[in-house]
Amino acid sequence: MSDPIIAKKAYYSIGEVCDITGLKPHVLRYWESQFEVLSPNKNRAGNRVYRPKDIEVVLLVKNLLYEEKYTIEGARQRLIEMRQAGELAEERQVVLDPEFLSIMKEELQGLKELLTRPDAT
Repeated sequence: MSDPIIAKKAYYSIGEVCDITGLKPHVLRYWESQFEVLSPNKNRAGNRVYRPKDIEVVLLVKNLLYEEKYTIEGARQRLIEMRQAGELAEERQVVLDPEFLSIMKEELQGLKELLTRPDAT
């Protein structure tokens, strides 16, 4: 079962996924071209729509690249190994541990405060 923070909606826009994951849109688009398991659907307008499962995969890729220091090729191979061993769903959940989500929540709250702060002009 997905974490409640991610499972609030059935579909998310690329902007919402960027807010959730702390990544830029061009990074997500690049990762789509590099990782077969990351392939969000597109709506009628041609915009990417991410399901909660897709966001979990994005977070897993982010963890492999940024925390575990895999190269793109190494992360791609690791994802293939996880998929073949039936571990992909489990590993998607591992990156959603409470500490990780707590850090993400703090960062998002900081951004919200920064964006809603009244101008000093």
